[in-house]
Amino acid sequence: MMQFAPAQKPTFYFIGVTTGASSIMKVFPQWAEYLGLGDVAIKGIDLVPHDSVENYRAVVDFIKNDPLSLGALVTTHKLDLFQAAHDMFDVIDAHAELMAETSCLSKRDGTLICHAKDPISSGLSIDGFVPDGHFAKTGAEVMSIGAGGSTIALTWHLMQESRGADRPSKIYVTNRSQPRLDHIRDIHERLGSDIACEYILAPTAQDNDRVLGMLKPGSLVINATGLGKDAPGSPLTFAGDFPQRAIVWELNYRGDLVFLDQAKAQKDAKSLQIEDGWTYFIHGWTQVIAEVFDVDIPVSGPRFDEISRIAAQATGRA
Repeated sequence: MMQFAPAQKPTFYFIGVTTGASSIMKVFPQWAEYLGLGDVAIKGIDLVPHDSVENYRAVVDFIKNDPLSLGALVTTHKLDLFQAAHDMFDVIDAHAELMAETSCLSKRDGTLICHAKDPISSGLSIDGFVPDGHFAKTGAEVMSIGAGGSTIALTWHLMQESRGADRPSKIYVTNRSQPRLDHIRDIHERLGSDIACEYILAPTAQDNDRVLGMLKPGSLVINATGLGKDAPGSPLTFAGDFPQRAIVWELNYRGDLVFLDQAKAQKDAKSLQIEDGWTYFIHGWTQVIAEVFDVDIPVSGPRFDEISRIAAQATGRA
């Protein structure tokens, strides 16, 4: 079981796989200064994908009971951590309850709160780059590769009745193993959406290529697997054929990003719109920081633009 040293100052944790390589380690200190968070630290906790129940519970127990540990952002382990430790949370928010995941842990007055922030951050990201009315005008579909927490959140957003006709005509979810497909199917059924969904077991990249070839023009294709960041490679082969005028979204913003290279190779021939995970990174982190530190962070406007500029400058992206 993992062991942790007590925090020496107020500390915010990043629970992931390769946290030391994340841009947040350079960005957070500057954000903390800009937001007036005081003398606070950020520290990574690296776990292997699908780690042991004992390790997940040890992480939650430490954060819950260490006085200077303020909370955490969770990537990769959102579903596994929730499943392993949900009985340890004092409060579970409505999104986390529905999706059976946690992307954020915060503490208030001695209580440990589990949040799922991805429905908000993924929605803000999608609405920032998908043109208004795109699905209504084109009849486009969505293919999300990987059935983890990010796909659960972004499909939830796209299924909302408040979007009216501007919703996908069909959603394909592919995954290498069946249990995650069963889980997301159960969540979609509880939502009661009228959007057709297909859940496809795709253990190989060639399996994903076949689904890719079924999509309508203008469809949104998403790499939600972690391949290219948490592990090398892509969920597609270079023979995968993107639909004409597709919107291609790589959720990652760092790593070898082979999926992004595959899309770029077809960009001109297929008139592709290609997006990486940078804006998703900004929204994902700021939503969690706002919760953990109980501060207001806008999702647009001059202050948000400044937060984005700080991050870009800190990472050399500017």
